[in-house]
Amino acid sequence: MNILFVYSVDDIFSPVKPLRSHEEMQFGISYISSFLKKHGHRTELVVLSRMLGRTNDSVLRKTIESFRPSLVCFTAVTSEYRFVVKMASYVRKHFPDIYQVIGGSHVSLDPKGVLDNSFDALCIGEGELPMLELVNKLASGARVSGIKNLWMRNGNAIEKNATREYLKDIDSLPFPDRDMWQRWVAPEYRPSYPVLLGRGCPFQCTYCCNHALRKISGGTYVRMRSPGNIAGEIREVALGGSDRSHFYLEVETIGSDMDWALRLCSELERLSIELGRKLSFGTNLRITPNAELERLFSAFKKSNFKYIKIGVESGSERVRRDVLKRNYSNADIAHAVKIARKYGLEIYFYNLIGVPGETASDFGETVELNRVCLPDKAFAHIFFPYPGTELYSVCVRDRLLNDISGTELERCKATLDLRGFSRKQIQKSFVWFDYNVYKGHRPLKDLLTKVLISKCRSDVRLHRLYRTLSYSRVVRRLKKICSV
Repeated sequence: MNILFVYSVDDIFSPVKPLRSHEEMQFGISYISSFLKKHGHRTELVVLSRMLGRTNDSVLRKTIESFRPSLVCFTAVTSEYRFVVKMASYVRKHFPDIYQVIGGSHVSLDPKGVLDNSFDALCIGEGELPMLELVNKLASGARVSGIKNLWMRNGNAIEKNATREYLKDIDSLPFPDRDMWQRWVAPEYRPSYPVLLGRGCPFQCTYCCNHALRKISGGTYVRMRSPGNIAGEIREVALGGSDRSHFYLEVETIGSDMDWALRLCSELERLSIELGRKLSFGTNLRITPNAELERLFSAFKKSNFKYIKIGVESGSERVRRDVLKRNYSNADIAHAVKIARKYGLEIYFYNLIGVPGETASDFGETVELNRVCLPDKAFAHIFFPYPGTELYSVCVRDRLLNDISGTELERCKATLDLRGFSRKQIQKSFVWFDYNVYKGHRPLKDLLTKVLISKCRSDVRLHRLYRTLSYSRVVRRLKKICSV
């Protein structure tokens, strides 16, 4: 059976190659695709973007006419949901006989009303097993009913099935389908390949939906792949080309199980020796008090880790503790940075601006912490209240959602107007973040360029103009890369 996956992004690299790097591949549909292929089915992918306007219709039509799928599968986060509904309506209008299903975090957390649109079914939670069951029933002509994790339309009624337990042994899954992404990713000078280390998160951050997702199914939510299984996937990717040497290890935090992390580092070190060339790695680390960072970062150096990403979120210990449920001190952060630099690691900080309960003074502490630590890269995003999160409920309770009109540029455009941190102040803090962190430490021209880019990123019209003007430069760059 032919199955088409539809993935959408907002900020694209170019009309021809919408994804900037392999790191933008989506793991959910990649695993489902490889799982279906393992069982004899054929899959294809199309990447769309609302920035492309009517071009999406022609791309989707041409793909369907050439591939002739019997099933189209959509996935959506909150910010992409309305656009995905629009694309599903296009498919329903022009290809009414194709069965359509949607999954993803938005649908899992808020399924009510989804089947009022053009979808025949929706998937709650993990999709490998329910999608295989659905595909097999469609292929055989059997009645589509009784599939756990799926809600489906049967006539005028909606059948709501219970969820099955989270898959216990994720090592049993085939490696994610990377081939499906190849035509959509821009060639890179230094390509980086993502590898998912596990599923679920042990923490309870209030801006994240993990605490809600763990409740939708039974069984164990936090599951890590074995180090040997992870190394096996990296080996397979690395053997695909000599340029496939850098990998981003995707995980909520690599430090939640120290023994497991150290075994993984040993596997990666052995793999480089086996391949006869050094692989390099980056990953995410959640700061926790009293963590054995000397042991971890020493193992990182031996296995050739190049950088770590740290979610600082706020430099205010009050905001982290009382609002975000992230319990560590600024001294813990500074200590981690000091040890990381001792072992030659680059440090990337991620910061949130404008969370409920934050004041302009609190955000001043965020800037100050970044100036003290001077990470190699400091990223800032404006808080957006995603449904299903604890902070979304806080925003509803405190009536902060009245002025939210859409989700376009939702992490670059201020929407909340807080009592101690106005929308105007939040937007200004975002635009001038790099300047305020690195002034006196980096060239003024570079910092003012970042200010201009941030300004374009936070205004819909300026953003579209910026992307339009960039496309010709991008196309020239792609031609240059492809000719090398």
